[in-house]
Amino acid sequence: MLYQIYETQRSIMEPFADLAHAAAKMYSNPLNPMGNSPLAQRVSAGYELMHRLGKDYVKPEFGIRTVHVGEVDVAIHERVEIDKPFCELRRFKRFTDDSVTLTAIKKQPAVLIVAPLSGHYATLLRDTVKTMLKDHKVYITDWKNARLVPLTDGEFHLDDYVNYVQEFIRHVQGVYGNCHVISVCQPTVPVLAAVSLMASRGEKTPLSMTMMGGPIDARKSPTAVNNLAMNKSFEWFENNVIYKVPGNFPGAGRRVYPGFLQHTGFVAMNPDRHASSHYDYFKDLIKGDDASTEAHRKFYDEYNAVLDMDADYYLETIKTVFQDYKLVNGTWEVKNLSGKKELVRPQDIKTTALLTVEGELDDISGSGQTAAAHGLCSNINPKNRKHLEVPGAGHYGIFSGRRWRDVVYPEVVKFILAHNGSGTPQKAASKTAVKASAKPASKAPAKKTVKVVAKKAPARKK
Repeated sequence: MLYQIYETQRSIMEPFADLAHAAAKMYSNPLNPMGNSPLAQRVSAGYELMHRLGKDYVKPEFGIRTVHVGEVDVAIHERVEIDKPFCELRRFKRFTDDSVTLTAIKKQPAVLIVAPLSGHYATLLRDTVKTMLKDHKVYITDWKNARLVPLTDGEFHLDDYVNYVQEFIRHVQGVYGNCHVISVCQPTVPVLAAVSLMASRGEKTPLSMTMMGGPIDARKSPTAVNNLAMNKSFEWFENNVIYKVPGNFPGAGRRVYPGFLQHTGFVAMNPDRHASSHYDYFKDLIKGDDASTEAHRKFYDEYNAVLDMDADYYLETIKTVFQDYKLVNGTWEVKNLSGKKELVRPQDIKTTALLTVEGELDDISGSGQTAAAHGLCSNINPKNRKHLEVPGAGHYGIFSGRRWRDVVYPEVVKFILAHNGSGTPQKAASKTAVKASAKPASKAPAKKTVKVVAKKAPARKK
C-alpha cells in the first residue's frame, strides 16, 4: 500500500515541479519584465530549488563520448552485448584513426566491472569506467530497475546474480581469451562466489580480481548499514520494506524493495549534510555561480536516481551476507543453471590474483571487511595478493573522484598489468601505471597493508 501512496503523491506533485521549473526560467529571463524586479533572482532560485526537490529522477546516461589515451582523444561507442531480464552487459568500445594508438589499445587488458545492485544505477561508476578506459577494454554490468521487468520474466535471486556474473566472465573470456574482474561494494560477495565456483569446477578463472569496499566479512568493524541488517530479523525486512509494484509500471505486481525507501535511508544517514547542500545550491543560484550549481545538479541527478530491487534477491542478500555470514562460514550453496546446488569454496581459487581496496573513512563497508577475502582465498600465492588502504578516503572516494584517479587507479592498473597473462610485470600502456607502488599482501593482510598517501588535499569523505 505504501508504494501506491508514494506513487499517487509523486504523480500529484510532478505538475507542480514542472510549473516551478517554468517559473524559475521566467524570473531568470532578462527579456521578461518580471525578471528585472529586485527580488527576481531570489524568486527564481527558490522556484528552481522547489523543482529540484519535487522532480522525478530517472536513470542518467553514462555520457562518456571520448577518453584521452596517451596523447590522443579516442571516441567511445556504448553498446549492449548481452541483454538479460535483470541486467545488461554493456561495453564501451573505443575507436580511433591513429594507427599507433589503435595498436596500443588492442593489446590492453579486458576488464569486467561488476557494478552494485544496491540502490543506485551502474552510472554511479561513471568516473570508474572513464578512468579505466584509458588503459583497458571495459565492460560493465548495468542492472535494470526491477519495477520495469514484467512478472513473465520470472524471479531474481542471489543465485541468479552469481550465475549472471559467471556468464559475463565467460563471454569476455570467449572474446579475449581471459579477463580481469573489478567489483565495487556489494558485488564483492557474489563475484567471489562466482569465481570460486568456476575454480571448483576446473573452469578458466579471471586473471585477477579487484575488490573495492565490499562486505566480504560484515562482522568486522560493523557500520550503521551492517548493524541494521544484523539487528533486525529476516521477518522484519520482509514485512516492512517489501512492497508490490503499482499497476502503472511494466513490472506491476512484482515484489520489490522500492527505490524511494532506499533513497530515504540514504538521506537519513546524513540529513544535515543534504540540507546544507541544498541551501548552498540556493545561495549559488542567487550569486550566479554556474560552476557550483552545475556540480550540485550532476551529483543529485545521480544520487536521487534509484532503482527497485527484486525482493528475493534483496532478502537473500540480507540473510546470506549480513545475518548468516555463509561465505565466511563456508556454508553458502549456490544453485546453478541446472538447479544443482554447489558449495562456494574460495580456497579453490589458485590462479587468480587478488587485490583488495578499503577506504580509511568508509562508513558503509568497515575496515577489514574487504581484506577478509585474503583469508578465504588461502591458496592464492601471497605474491599474487595485495591489500590497499587509502587514507582519508570514504566509501565513494575509493572508486570516484580525486583519490580514485590519483591514488587508487595507479595501483589497480599496475596490479592488472602485473598479472595479465604470464604473471610477470609488464610495462604500463599509459603514464598512470608508472607512478604506482604497492607491496604484496602477506598471509595476514589485516596486519600488513599498503597505505598510499595522496597529494595535499583536505581529508574529507567523497
